Amino acid sequence: MPHYRPRSELETHDVANQPPPFEDVNLFEADRALKENVEKRGAGSHAERLSAYGAALGSAEMVENARLANQNPPKLVSFDRYGHRLDEVEFHPAYHALMDLGLSAGYSSIAWTAKKGGHVAHAAMAYLQAGGEPGVGCPMTMTYAAVPALQRQPEVAAEWIPRITAGAYDPRFIPAADKKAATMGMAMTEKQGGSDIRANTTVAEHVVDDEYELTGHKWFCSAPMCDAFLTLARTEAGITCFLVPRWRPDGTRNAFHIMRLKDKLGDRANASSEIEYARAWAQRVGEEGRGVRTIIEMVQHTRLDCIAGSAGGMRASVAQALWHAAHRSAFQKKLIDQPAMAMVLADLALETEAAAALAMRIAYSFDRMNDEREAAFMRLATPIAKYWVCKRQPGVVYEALECHGGAGFVEEGPMPRLFRQSPLNAIWEGSGNVIALDILRALAREPDSLESVRAEITAAAGANAHLDRHLAALDGWTKPGALNEGTARAFAEDMALALSAAALKQTAPDYVFDGFCNARLDPENRSYAYGAVTAKIDATAIIERARPV
Repeated sequence: MPHYRPRSELETHDVANQPPPFEDVNLFEADRALKENVEKRGAGSHAERLSAYGAALGSAEMVENARLANQNPPKLVSFDRYGHRLDEVEFHPAYHALMDLGLSAGYSSIAWTAKKGGHVAHAAMAYLQAGGEPGVGCPMTMTYAAVPALQRQPEVAAEWIPRITAGAYDPRFIPAADKKAATMGMAMTEKQGGSDIRANTTVAEHVVDDEYELTGHKWFCSAPMCDAFLTLARTEAGITCFLVPRWRPDGTRNAFHIMRLKDKLGDRANASSEIEYARAWAQRVGEEGRGVRTIIEMVQHTRLDCIAGSAGGMRASVAQALWHAAHRSAFQKKLIDQPAMAMVLADLALETEAAAALAMRIAYSFDRMNDEREAAFMRLATPIAKYWVCKRQPGVVYEALECHGGAGFVEEGPMPRLFRQSPLNAIWEGSGNVIALDILRALAREPDSLESVRAEITAAAGANAHLDRHLAALDGWTKPGALNEGTARAFAEDMALALSAAALKQTAPDYVFDGFCNARLDPENRSYAYGAVTAKIDATAIIERARPV
């Protein structure tokens, strides 16, 4: 909670020219671009729920919970006092309060239970969560994303999907059958392979029917207190997907051993771990030997949240910068009215709204998977957007931090936490090179996906001269030999810029769309740092639109 009536008249000076705390702000209602995207992408019926979620996340209580959850990181409890093995992680009550807020609001369930616009509403929640406390978003995202993978095994889906879409939070460490709701994690990478999951050595030994016992390790297993995990192990048929619950069917603890918790740059409220399976009981999910194909369904959905979360992290940082600049003066003017600062803030706002528009456009395609063109668009546009938006986040957060001056560099404020968090989504579910190679594979497997993406971006042709030149230059990628592993990143960047512009054309005012195209697609006026753009943009209108209401 905010400090009650702190003293401002001190013995040596009066405390003045300081912004009020950025709290008790409805993060949804204060974000014009997000509200308009939700409406235009078919999720307007969820606006009331999103408003309630934004109000709760922006409340002084939850701002304080975010601080406490990061200052009191999770602790591993391997054994009890008598030597019994526990493999439990203890969290501060603030963490549980944040988890309860998100899951009870429908973070992991709304995409699967809503009649319309569920994935857009979910992506908006992931976006908003990044402005509250992004660490708890990891287990909630994995719980949401597990559904399509579980659907590959009907009997497992019938047992687990109702639990993870219950729209509730039950933190008790007891068998999932005895809880009112459950959470789901994933564990894929191993020390020797990392992103090369086909190099995994964890072995699955068949027991009976679809039951197995797993032996091996996983180098990264986030949120190890989830109730079950989708994981990969090797059978005689090859890499296979399994569900590993924390409890065996007989009510005993599964041999899921937490070896240690990771000491991470950011994401400190969330527990990330190294684990070992010691003949852990598991159920097969999907076809044996087709584990990568099965779990990629989960990966695609978590990548959506990487995009939305990075867009939300950018927005949170820029909102903090706008708030600070609107309330602090220098040289007889508010910072927000200083021309140099105005250009920085406007440039950041353009980047942030483009990220939000692209994230919601991707989410819209998830809601329309029954449309072949939309499904093809989703399969290629998702890794392109994941590559680009996640990579833009650290630069945006840094520049927003600098807008605060030294005040942005001290731990009492939110900017250090936002900055430490900013590289995560670019690494999670595939770092840059992995994503670039996935884009190549998507193009090779499904040529229709490129046609769907091209149709999307060419629909914006004729609206801006710089965009038209950029679209014409994209034809160069069709030349023999132009696209390969060495050029895949450049291709992703070119396509992401075009997709961002197309998304803005569909949802944003002309001054935002034109500002983005002029600032990002004109080679003569491009800048290498935010605020150095020389292209024509309506900085005043862009800032006014972006300012938290």
